[in-house]
Amino acid sequence: MVGHLMERLHQEIAEDLLRRVQSGEATSQELSVAVKFLKDNGIEAQATKDSPLANLIDSLPDFDDDTLHSKH
Repeated sequence: MVGHLMERLHQEIAEDLLRRVQSGEATSQELSVAVKFLKDNGIEAQATKDSPLANLIDSLPDFDDDTLHSKH
Protein backbone atom coordinates (compact mmCIF):
# COMPACT_ATOMS: atom_id res chain seq x y z
CA MET A 1 0.00 0.00 0.00
CA VAL A 2 2.71 2.51 0.97
CA GLY A 3 4.78 1.58 -2.10
CA HIS A 4 1.82 2.21 -4.39
CA LEU A 5 1.11 5.53 -2.67
CA MET A 6 4.72 6.66 -3.06
CA GLU A 7 4.70 5.61 -6.71
CA ARG A 8 1.54 7.65 -7.34
CA LEU A 9 2.97 10.67 -5.52
CA HIS A 10 6.18 10.46 -7.57
CA GLN A 11 4.18 10.24 -10.80
CA GLU A 12 1.92 13.16 -9.86
CA ILE A 13 4.90 15.36 -9.01
CA ALA A 14 6.58 14.49 -12.30
CA GLU A 15 3.40 15.16 -14.30
CA ASP A 16 2.73 18.47 -12.52
CA LEU A 17 6.29 19.68 -13.08
CA LEU A 18 6.10 18.65 -16.73
CA ARG A 19 2.78 20.49 -17.24
CA ARG A 20 4.15 23.68 -15.70
CA VAL A 21 7.36 23.58 -17.73
CA GLN A 22 5.57 22.80 -21.01
CA SER A 23 2.97 25.52 -20.48
CA GLY A 24 5.63 28.13 -19.78
CA GLU A 25 4.09 28.85 -16.37
CA ALA A 26 6.96 27.42 -14.34
CA THR A 27 8.74 29.91 -12.13
CA SER A 28 12.52 29.88 -11.76
CA GLN A 29 12.04 28.13 -8.42
CA GLU A 30 9.88 25.45 -10.04
CA LEU A 31 12.44 24.98 -12.81
CA SER A 32 15.08 24.46 -10.12
CA VAL A 33 12.83 21.89 -8.45
CA ALA A 34 12.38 20.12 -11.80
CA VAL A 35 16.15 20.02 -12.34
CA LYS A 36 16.70 18.62 -8.84
CA PHE A 37 13.90 16.08 -9.38
CA LEU A 38 15.60 14.85 -12.55
CA LYS A 39 19.03 14.76 -10.90
CA ASP A 40 17.72 12.93 -7.82
CA ASN A 41 16.22 10.32 -10.13
CA GLY A 42 19.42 9.79 -12.13
CA ILE A 43 18.16 11.50 -15.28
CA GLU A 44 20.89 13.08 -17.39
CA ALA A 45 20.88 14.64 -20.83
CA GLN A 46 23.39 14.49 -23.64
CA ALA A 47 23.88 17.60 -25.76
CA THR A 48 23.47 16.20 -29.26
CA LYS A 49 23.82 18.39 -32.33
CA ASP A 50 20.94 20.86 -32.73
CA SER A 51 19.22 19.68 -29.54
CA PRO A 52 17.72 22.27 -27.19
CA LEU A 53 20.49 21.53 -24.69
CA ALA A 54 23.20 22.01 -27.32
CA ASN A 55 21.57 25.27 -28.40
CA LEU A 56 21.53 26.47 -24.79
CA ILE A 57 25.20 25.60 -24.36
CA ASP A 58 26.07 27.34 -27.64
CA SER A 59 24.30 30.50 -26.47
CA LEU A 60 26.43 30.81 -23.33
CA PRO A 61 29.44 33.13 -23.45
CA ASP A 62 32.92 31.63 -23.54
CA PHE A 63 35.24 32.51 -20.69
CA ASP A 64 38.93 31.83 -20.70
CA ASP A 65 40.95 31.19 -17.53
CA ASP A 66 42.54 34.66 -17.69
CA THR A 67 39.13 36.33 -17.68
CA LEU A 68 37.87 34.21 -14.81
CA HIS A 69 40.92 34.76 -12.63
CA SER A 70 41.70 38.41 -13.35
CA LYS A 71 41.13 40.99 -10.64
CA HIS A 72 39.29 44.16 -11.59
